Amino acid sequence: MTMTYEEFKEKVSSVILTEQGNCPVMPVVQMLQGKWKLQILYELFIQSPMRFGDLKRMLQPITNTALTNALKELEKNELVRRVQYNEMPLRVEYSLTQKGQDLLPVFYAILQWGMKYIP
Repeated sequence: MTMTYEEFKEKVSSVILTEQGNCPVMPVVQMLQGKWKLQILYELFIQSPMRFGDLKRMLQPITNTALTNALKELEKNELVRRVQYNEMPLRVEYSLTQKGQDLLPVFYAILQWGMKYIP
């Protein structure tokens, strides 16, 4: 379901629901939910592609397990692309997919709201 912001504002008061009967924003919130996902996306907005070790350094004190799990979920949701190069030593790079890059305006809108309401 694609609609403009104006259409959304007009229809939101009439209770827009997904096929599952919940708020249409919830699937997006659930996709981005987790302690590290937004920070991973942010780092990949700044610099992409990045290797696992570079991401880990930028996200201290994240554990290898937490980073691996978050990256797998972001990849499953097609926000992050994982490319493995068959070299020695093995090299793996992570970058944003187009779907992931399309979140940048959403991040900008959240930033604007935060600057207005959070000191």
